[in-house]
Amino acid sequence: MNSKLQILLIMLLPARFLPAQSPEQVNSYINTYKLLAISEMQRSGVPASIILAQGIHETQAGTSELVIASKNHFGIKCKAGWTGQVVYHDDDARGECFRSYADANDSYRDHSDYLSQTPRYAFLFKLSPEDYESWAYGLKKAGYATNLKYSQILIKLIRDYDLQKYSLIAMGKLPPEAPTDENLVNNTKRGSLLGFTDSALEKPAAPASYPDGPFTINAAKVIFAKAGISLLSLSNQYEIPLARLLEFNDMNQENVLNNDQLIFLQRKRKAGSTPFHVVQQGESMYIICQTEGIRYESILEFNQLKPGEEPAPGEKIYLQSMTSTKPVLRNAASIKTAIPSS
Repeated sequence: MNSKLQILLIMLLPARFLPAQSPEQVNSYINTYKLLAISEMQRSGVPASIILAQGIHETQAGTSELVIASKNHFGIKCKAGWTGQVVYHDDDARGECFRSYADANDSYRDHSDYLSQTPRYAFLFKLSPEDYESWAYGLKKAGYATNLKYSQILIKLIRDYDLQKYSLIAMGKLPPEAPTDENLVNNTKRGSLLGFTDSALEKPAAPASYPDGPFTINAAKVIFAKAGISLLSLSNQYEIPLARLLEFNDMNQENVLNNDQLIFLQRKRKAGSTPFHVVQQGESMYIICQTEGIRYESILEFNQLKPGEEPAPGEKIYLQSMTSTKPVLRNAASIKTAIPSS
């Protein structure tokens, strides 16, 4: 092969085949996005270690042309059914269509949803979230990347940069890390984290912010209501009979809300949008059913639980199918927010 042809081939190599970034760049990427990866694992079940390893690799630690142009951290192409913004980038072929996002939060969330909602990746969610090797090999087997060494690259990144600890933090098996730099503080202000505050071990975790007014969770309309507001006032405001509003939110009587919480304006679904949810410190089954937009009786049935039984932190809660093993329970007295009496 002549030298000119070699140079041309190198120039046309996709970003994921180019030389690895420096440890400083990789650590900077990890520090910027580790809590976002933790929150996505808790929401979707995709291991935080895998999320970060893929993000590092696919973006050249945040420096690739694709991520700069599109905020696409995982190299997800447009695929059928994508209706969002797009950019065109040379990858396996010239000028391929890639998804484009408003920010990293949207990219991370879409990546988790893409894996959890695409049938060929369904088998991954039957694996232990701590088994990053099987996840890495499974992603390659399912066709996520064409690079023959894709699995080994992810595994090496996880080992070299101790990314497994972020999966363990998400599962409640290690304590949360305090923010250490301006990027993490900014992430918190944007509401990208799910309850990782200094007192996360002492009170129920909750998203830092939700949109004003109605939005949707799991295809059901919902609002984020502040403590002190009455359900009767919400009933009148949204023209929903009070009895229906109570039913939609698994409540049994009228009262003033004692805590900020999600209030559904439509009946929740019988199944979640993702296969499972990893229990956080201080998180009750009621919080989970509201966060995931799934009916309380359904989530109990899927997980062989009785009302009032609360799984231990780190346990996997199934949202779409029956579990074969009941989750390990924790002391109900440690839960500060169970089903509200209102």
